[in-house]
Amino acid sequence: MAERKDKQKVIGEPMTDEQIKVFLDFPPEDGENPDFHVLLKAYRALRVEDFERFVAFFQEQGRDLRATDTQGRTLLDIVRGHGKSEPFVAILERAGA
Repeated sequence: MAERKDKQKVIGEPMTDEQIKVFLDFPPEDGENPDFHVLLKAYRALRVEDFERFVAFFQEQGRDLRATDTQGRTLLDIVRGHGKSEPFVAILERAGA
């Protein structure tokens, strides 16, 4: 999947808590870690401020920020390789990823 070029673009109104929490329930593909799956979906879809709120909800559920994909990579490993990802890296690092 292609990387989004402008993760800073703000479109529309701020998301509600309920809209953000929807990302906690996306079912994974076969063999995929459910925690990694929802983290990746949220990272790809949410703006920085909404992703930060998502991470807080994720942690409240006791979920694993260090969950890995089928190749053994964490979301933090993947995000560090993306351009303009510094705010997302900072959120994950502050949360203990």
